[in-house]
Amino acid sequence: MTAGLGGMGEIVNLRTVRKRIRRQQETDAAAMQRLQHGVPKAEQSFSRAQEKLARRKHDQHRIESGEAK
Repeated sequence: MTAGLGGMGEIVNLRTVRKRIRRQQETDAAAMQRLQHGVPKAEQSFSRAQEKLARRKHDQHRIESGEAK
């Protein structure tokens, strides 16, 4: 018999296929959770840095009254 012409199909270990499917489903579910609830860590740190920079610039433009507190 020649390959691909009505021969037997490939032997598949069902346990590994189930595991692969389960992992893919868990990965998809985690991605959905991140989209719905989370902000990426890099984005969080970037926004914190932007806020810190803005606060520092704002404080630099503050006019001192001359009185010591």
